[in-house]
Amino acid sequence: MTTTRHRRHVPAPEEATAEPAPPVTRSRRPGWRNPRLLLGLLLVAASVLGGARLLANADDTVAVWTSTRDLPDGATLAEADLGRERVRFPDQEAADGYISADQAPPVGAVLDRRVGAGELLPRAAVAPRERSELVELPLGVASDDLPATVRQGSVVDVWVAPTPTGGGTTSATGEQRAPEARRVLEDVTVVAVPGTGDSLAPDTTRQVVLGVPTDRSDEVAAALGGLADGRVVLTRKG
Repeated sequence: MTTTRHRRHVPAPEEATAEPAPPVTRSRRPGWRNPRLLLGLLLVAASVLGGARLLANADDTVAVWTSTRDLPDGATLAEADLGRERVRFPDQEAADGYISADQAPPVGAVLDRRVGAGELLPRAAVAPRERSELVELPLGVASDDLPATVRQGSVVDVWVAPTPTGGGTTSATGEQRAPEARRVLEDVTVVAVPGTGDSLAPDTTRQVVLGVPTDRSDEVAAALGGLADGRVVLTRKG
């Protein structure tokens, strides 16, 4: 009896069933409804609007004069006392309350009140009287009789102290009285305190230039008459 064997047919490699290739997809341009594109457009628009607003705000600033140091009441403004700063005011009325830097610097004007360092210069603080309306009185003062804090704008009193050899006065009872200091000028403003190198006075003496209003010029004449009776002493009031 003959047995027939069946052989399993093994397909050749080329006969193996090839898997189907994935379909080819073409890239598409993002449409207007793409969220990423819309978000990018919003960011660009926001940056443009922000830059435009910053430029608009910068144009709203106004240049005004400021004080570069503490200035007391009665100070005469010098060029070194003034600085420029751009400020944004809420309205034109507020801006008009300060001296615009578009105008000439108010050099020579006198302050009616104290102005702090860095403070905007208010129109109300500047007196209408200018330096041309002051009588300038130069005095030679010994360094020991001049407070170290006296500077331009300080308000001082001028005293005449008797010299050590000056004679006193005799009372009605015959009692000998020691000579007393006399105040010859009150509440006058220091216009300038030249440096020792800028003054012709010796190093032990400082020159001080006082500004006395013209309506008090009679006091200057009386003061000059009293200065010869002793040494000049200044006391600072502001």
